[in-house]
Amino acid sequence: MALQHASPGQVIALSPYGSQIATAKSIALFKSEDLEVMRLVLLAGKEMPSHRVAGEITIQCIEGSVEVTAENATHVLRPGHLLYLSGHSLHAVVALEDASILVTVVLKRTAGQGGAPA
Repeated sequence: MALQHASPGQVIALSPYGSQIATAKSIALFKSEDLEVMRLVLLAGKEMPSHRVAGEITIQCIEGSVEVTAENATHVLRPGHLLYLSGHSLHAVVALEDASILVTVVLKRTAGQGGAPA
């Protein structure tokens, strides 16, 4: 079964999960040619190991708190905080407490895919 992404013009609720966060799942909200947006759920102590993506990214904390290590610095994100990272930045995320975060990734296209050279 294919994952259903949001359609253009569709409203997406991003309210905190609150007491239901323990059973919430990470989901891809939408993906277009240029942009991907995901809501990730990380329970306390869980992590996303160090990795890179080609495009710029933002990480916005919706609830809980996470520690993001990137570009030779460590940042604690709490609700309402947003972190911008440049493309190819090595980064890792660790949940300090049960958390949900909104991750936006700019997708880099090559000239053969209709975009400018990367």
